[in-house]
Amino acid sequence: MSKNGKGATKKAKAKKDAATSNHHPQKRLKKKFYENELERLQFELVKLQHWIKDQGLRLVLIFEGRDAAGKGGIIKRITEPMDARGVRVVALGKPSDREQTQWYFQRYIEHLPAAGEIVIFDRSWYNRAGVERVMGFCNDHQYWEFLRSCPEFERMLVRSGTILRKYWLSVSDAEQEKRFQDRAADPTRRWKLSPMDIEARNRWVEYSKAKDIMMQHTDIPESRWYQVESDFKRRARLIVIQHLLESIDYKNVIPSAIELPPRPPDDTDYVRPPKDAHIVLADPYADM
Repeated sequence: MSKNGKGATKKAKAKKDAATSNHHPQKRLKKKFYENELERLQFELVKLQHWIKDQGLRLVLIFEGRDAAGKGGIIKRITEPMDARGVRVVALGKPSDREQTQWYFQRYIEHLPAAGEIVIFDRSWYNRAGVERVMGFCNDHQYWEFLRSCPEFERMLVRSGTILRKYWLSVSDAEQEKRFQDRAADPTRRWKLSPMDIEARNRWVEYSKAKDIMMQHTDIPESRWYQVESDFKRRARLIVIQHLLESIDYKNVIPSAIELPPRPPDDTDYVRPPKDAHIVLADPYADM
């Protein structure tokens, strides 16, 4: 090989090394670290929710990804510490006959948050760019119209003051298959494995192509897509929550500790009814 050839090879290798130097292969987080970090982040989520309510903000979170990518687990960890009256999870099923005649975004709009609320979409209007496209539930005109309309729809939301965050969970085919097999073997989780999920296994490449086109059209400056590798669930959960917290400027407005006044004295004239006047559940664990 000539000197020029050797030099070109070294330059190509250096360029490749530089491109991958910031990428570290993921590994499973230790349970203790995960639990401690999750507890810290969940306390910050409580602060965020108080801030959103205090300021009258509106927050929309969208979680998309392949089946078994871990969307439900992340959503659960976000909502776990929050006041359920201020956060809602929206997971819409198949549209009704009437909804199929509406403007496509119409049935999602009614679920958008009011002031002080957080709404989390476990799948969203992006169904049209994914499952509907791949499974043939929409025609070409409906599909391409969605890709044209969606950026404008989201720009309207953002201009109106809605905070919009979109997350795509990326799971490998090997890990997805493992999770499918686990669900198939576990009767308590078998409900998570639908006929649609099984059919999706046969259309991995089609879903990949649909996702790529969706990103090209809807990853806009006003509402970016944030992609997360989710083969390791614990790591993915922490990454998403950490990013969400860092992406919103919030302050701690949790009320100060409340000092409760003394309880009022017992009412000596009140007589409690006998227990056998009510149905009291027996304790099956009394001997434990």
